[in-house]
Amino acid sequence: MKILLIGATGMIGSRIAAEALSRGHEVTAASRSGSADALPQHPKPTALALDASVADKVAQAAAGHDVVISAVSPPRDGSDPATPLLATYRSLTDGLRTAAVRRLVVVGGAGSLKTASGQDRVDTPDFPAMYKAESLAQREVLRLLRAEATDLDWTYVSPADEIAPAERTGTFRLGGDDLLTTEDGTSFISAEDYAVALVDEAENNSAIRRRITLAY
Repeated sequence: MKILLIGATGMIGSRIAAEALSRGHEVTAASRSGSADALPQHPKPTALALDASVADKVAQAAAGHDVVISAVSPPRDGSDPATPLLATYRSLTDGLRTAAVRRLVVVGGAGSLKTASGQDRVDTPDFPAMYKAESLAQREVLRLLRAEATDLDWTYVSPADEIAPAERTGTFRLGGDDLLTTEDGTSFISAEDYAVALVDEAENNSAIRRRITLAY
C-alpha cells in the first residue's frame, strides 16, 4: 500500500511511519520542513516537504497514493488553533478530491470522546486547561469531517485520554465515541500501540466515515 503520511516527524507521526514501514508499506513522509531526521532509517521512507494548508500542493503529493494519513498538529504558539487547523483540513480534503484519493485516516484528539456523564471529555471540569484549546480545535475537525467530507472515506482515530511513548504491545481495546477507561478510571495508550491501531484501520477500512478510539 502506498501511504502519504502528513505530519510524519511528530511524536505520533514518526511512530505511524515506523509501524507502516515495518509492515512493508511504501511511505511518503511529509512535513513542513521535509526533514528526515526524526524518521525511521531502516527501512527509510521518502521524505517530502509539504504545506498541507495549500490544496494544490496536497493534490500533487497525494496523487498515486492509496491512503493519506494526517497527523497534522494545530498551532502551539498561544493563538487560537481552531481557525488555522480547520482551514488546513479544508485544504487537505480539497486536495484529496483533486487527486482522486478517497481514503483519509486522521490522527484525532480525545477531547471529543463522551464520558460517563454524557459530556465530552473536553467539557468536563477536570480537563487540563493547557490542552483545552487544542482539544476544542480537534473536536471541530471531527465535526468538519462529519459535515463536509461525506464524499471521502475518512476515519478519525481518537487516542485514550493520555498518550505517550511507551511499549508496543499490540494488545488494546477498541471503541467508538465513548472514552475507554479502566476500572480505576484511568485511560492510557502508548503512542506505539496507537500507531498499530491506526495502521490496522488504514489496511482494513473497517470504520469508514466514523470515529474510533482505543485504550488499554
